Amino acid sequence: MGMARTVLTLAAIAWCALAQEEGGPMPQQPKEAGLQASGPEAQADGTLLYRLRSPYQRGETLLRVVLPRKPDPPETRRVLFVLPVEAGTGTRWGDGLAAAMKLDAANRHGFVLVAPTFSDWPWFCDHPTDPARRQESHLLKGVVPLVERLYPHAARRRALLGFSKSGWGAFSLLLRNPEAFGAAAAWDAPMMAAKPAFEMGRICGTQETFERYQISRLLREHADAVRGSKRLGLFGYGNFRKDTQAAHALMAELGIPHDYADGPRRAHRWDSGWMEEALKALREIMP
Repeated sequence: MGMARTVLTLAAIAWCALAQEEGGPMPQQPKEAGLQASGPEAQADGTLLYRLRSPYQRGETLLRVVLPRKPDPPETRRVLFVLPVEAGTGTRWGDGLAAAMKLDAANRHGFVLVAPTFSDWPWFCDHPTDPARRQESHLLKGVVPLVERLYPHAARRRALLGFSKSGWGAFSLLLRNPEAFGAAAAWDAPMMAAKPAFEMGRICGTQETFERYQISRLLREHADAVRGSKRLGLFGYGNFRKDTQAAHALMAELGIPHDYADGPRRAHRWDSGWMEEALKALREIMP
């Protein structure tokens, strides 16, 4: 076993021991919403890999986890869901977890980093008729409970991070499920889309379903849930400046507190520079 694998295994053992000492359950074979999981498999890059079989996805999906080297006190532990932009393990626009690891986000900002994959283009919607394209359900009914079982004293405080498709997903997941997530940060996302685009139709299925996830509509309908304290961050642009500006204006009109940055323009990628600002904002929102 290589050094990276040894260190990672010891870190995982330390987290499990802390959970046991503080009264939390030790990880068992998960039973969340029919989810089947195996792992963890320690990877050479410092991640823990879980292999999942979900009734809400086609075939095997993955869950990658990065643990801080030294866990924070129980009351300050938190999980950051790094939401994907591509199906499977695609990296056309970079690798979100790798970008967060390059910034040492787990240790500098105190997050357990969690990166799920999806069998189709991730728009974080539930298809109305195809049970194997229910991405919101996969995350909420399978992945989130599994993470809470594995890392109980961190997973009770959850944040979401994404850009482009997953920026849309971060906002829609929090607005639709404000009790499940504490904060969300996004950049360069098509926030003001009025109809399905970029393969969204394959995941939403119908215009009616799309509208249930439409960010502009959700902001209006759920403003009260996010008006009392700052829970959202919206940053920068590469391809979607008008959407970013319009979403910012709408949140200001609705009295929704949020962090915001308009520029400089950066590439439409995970590693173009926006992640550091988003991480800092999430850490301030969830101290």
